[in-house]
Amino acid sequence: MPNAAHSTPNLRIGHGYDLHRLELNEPQGGGRPFILGGVRLEHTMGPVAHSDGDAVYHAVVDAILGALGKPDIGQSFPDTEAANKNADSARFMTAARETLKASCYAIQNLDITVICERPKLATVKARMISNIARLLALDVSQVNLKAKTHESVDAVGEGRAVEVHAVVLLLGIRD
Repeated sequence: MPNAAHSTPNLRIGHGYDLHRLELNEPQGGGRPFILGGVRLEHTMGPVAHSDGDAVYHAVVDAILGALGKPDIGQSFPDTEAANKNADSARFMTAARETLKASCYAIQNLDITVICERPKLATVKARMISNIARLLALDVSQVNLKAKTHESVDAVGEGRAVEVHAVVLLLGIRD
């Protein structure tokens, strides 16, 4: 029989993944902007997506929903709904935060890996972390973001796609 003083914490782990094909933006500015972690990046390519294509936010939302045993981002925000067309993915992050709260869980930490050849993310990582922390009501110390390349292997390595993995640790909370 468990002793209350030595009870096991109610932990959940979620993994989120997203990949978006990138296509060349038109010289006249006719393409989709490349947004990652809420930051608009200067780049000649943009994601092919129904919403704004923010692969960082999408992977984070999937990690949270997965840890909670909820339907994934595609089921929760389907591309068949007009309201999701060109939607700012910050809306999905806010909904995930509300789902966390309603489920009585809190994020302990979030670890994100972005894989793309270009653009380099070193100068915008802090802004991305700040955006994620703000949307999820976290301290920036609870969010880690790494940027990697794919060493010229496959579509990601050739600069034709962006890939993101996110892992979240949740702790059950009491009201």
